[in-house]
Amino acid sequence: MYLLGVLLMALGVAASIALHELGHLVPAKKFGVRTTQYMIGFGPTIWSRRRGETEYGFKAIPLGGYIRMIGMLPPRQDDGGRLRTSSTGRMSQLTDRAREDSFDEIREGDENRVFYKLPVWKKVVIMMGGPLMNLLIATVLLVGVACVIGLPQQTSARVAGVNECLPVTVAQGEKPPVCDPDNQSPAWKAGLKPGDVFVSVAGEPVRTTLEATSLINDNAGRATPVVVAREGKNVELTVTPEPREMPKRDERGVRVLTMTGQPVMEQVGMIGVSIQVGSKVTERRPLTQAPAIVGEGVKQTAAVFLRIPQKMVGVYYAAFGDGQRDLNGPVSVVGVGRVAGDVASAADSTGSVVVMLLTLLASLNLALFVFNMLPLLPLDGGHIAGALWEGIKRPIARARGVKGPVYADVTKALPLAYGVSIVLIVMAGLLIYADIVNPIRLN
Repeated sequence: MYLLGVLLMALGVAASIALHELGHLVPAKKFGVRTTQYMIGFGPTIWSRRRGETEYGFKAIPLGGYIRMIGMLPPRQDDGGRLRTSSTGRMSQLTDRAREDSFDEIREGDENRVFYKLPVWKKVVIMMGGPLMNLLIATVLLVGVACVIGLPQQTSARVAGVNECLPVTVAQGEKPPVCDPDNQSPAWKAGLKPGDVFVSVAGEPVRTTLEATSLINDNAGRATPVVVAREGKNVELTVTPEPREMPKRDERGVRVLTMTGQPVMEQVGMIGVSIQVGSKVTERRPLTQAPAIVGEGVKQTAAVFLRIPQKMVGVYYAAFGDGQRDLNGPVSVVGVGRVAGDVASAADSTGSVVVMLLTLLASLNLALFVFNMLPLLPLDGGHIAGALWEGIKRPIARARGVKGPVYADVTKALPLAYGVSIVLIVMAGLLIYADIVNPIRLN
């Protein structure tokens, strides 16, 4: 089952990359731009076939893909609109070489089939096609899982056991204190029993373990009314959670970590019970909630990218120190495969495997959408930003009396693109290493 999960996720990732590039390819061909290559992966080509003017194939390193369009970079211009042929300076020579390589692909008759001559809106459509394809994939998967298949939902939180005393930390060799009426746990004093089902805590109705635990944690030191179902009747009790220093958890129950991968501690209330998952039902969300489902997914994914420097510091400490991996942090393709394998091997039914793998693939596509929309070259968002800048620059140049074509010279951003590429390669290497030596493990 582990290998099956890895294989299914690998196929899903390959399909997502292929569809992303198809999102670029279709509008490019529609607008008449000559596309010479459609490739999945990077590095040496392991298989390819030419159909028409485009070579389709697979490369050895399956960490992405690309399509090659002719004339991505415009000719160099001075302020008067005249073409320049050369420049000095190391960076300028690098950009000129990139420009020359771009023009080498232009054959006779292709002068009007180059990318840089397209109207701004067509450039935006082509470059948006890939990220929007990932967003579409994520939307179909998330809505399919939530609204068509349905998700298992807890309907009750059941008390599995009651500790007579709260656990305490003692020094090595020392014995824990004997339980007596003075140090019994709040749950034991209140009369909670195994088999009780929480109905409400602090006046708030609960039906999940997380809801019950969160309300108990929030009422440290306060007498809290609790209603439990016992033998077909509702029993009202009062429990006073004892303040304890415990790892902090977010609204989804995931541990919050510091930048170095250590758990953030906070004072919470404990009563001395173990709460198990009670009965479950499969619930389908109405289709009217689809926009909210997708919007929440994009919001959560974007929040991770906004904190990517902090997250990568945590990955470093997890890889080379004693830090823990953040369940809300970034992973590499290797990490995605390992999580898929863990999910497949631990799920209790085929349906659970399908739901979890589809949800994982949807999350990956949301990450690809948000990542590629960053306004940095060589990402799609960088090309979109360049096209939009051209749309702003052109009327300003016309107002200044500039004649001839006016393009946004994205080659000026190539030094930044080289820097971003190096950072991305380093990040990918660090993530792959961390996913091998200290992978994320789901409970």
